Amino acid sequence: MAYVSAKIRDEGRAAKTQGAPLSADPYPAGSQDSADWLEGYTFDEREQNVDREVEPGVEPSVDAGKA
Repeated sequence: MAYVSAKIRDEGRAAKTQGAPLSADPYPAGSQDSADWLEGYTFDEREQNVDREVEPGVEPSVDAGKA
């Protein structure tokens, strides 16, 4: 995911590192600032793929779902 403000992204990362909850995002929902903050907050989480289900315990293949 792309971000616009490295400063705000770093705020989100610091919040996560300090144990703040996701609800600590100080920016309006849907705003670019909120998206940047969340990008920082979720820095250590795997990106979720919502277009198909993955079996628990099975690592998805890079080529999975391609015909």
